[in-house]
Amino acid sequence: MEVEIDYLAIGKRIRTARLSKKMTQETLSNMIDVAPTYVSSIENGHTKLSLATLLGIAQSLDTTVDQLLYDNTPVLVSKFDADIKELTSDCSNQEKEFLLEIIKSTKTALRNYKPVK
Repeated sequence: MEVEIDYLAIGKRIRTARLSKKMTQETLSNMIDVAPTYVSSIENGHTKLSLATLLGIAQSLDTTVDQLLYDNTPVLVSKFDADIKELTSDCSNQEKEFLLEIIKSTKTALRNYKPVK
């Protein structure tokens, strides 16, 4: 089975994570010991990055490989999951926890709602 990898989507998620950390391409490139032009090429989807580079990027951006590869795992992806992921991609962990609590509360309220007839 051949898996098609969307390097452009991966690059976009790397760029989003990097910018959310207010980090330049040069800073990231220094952290993973590559040229800034290589980081640019990755973010634009023009190059295939190695597993070692992907791991280094994930560690440097304080994220996980799963988050960077998410849309490349079709079994895990639904339209809603991708939308939620994108909406929260620039949130801090504290903001994500807050949003999770709101979602839980809203879900409970929705399920307990009894319309007046």
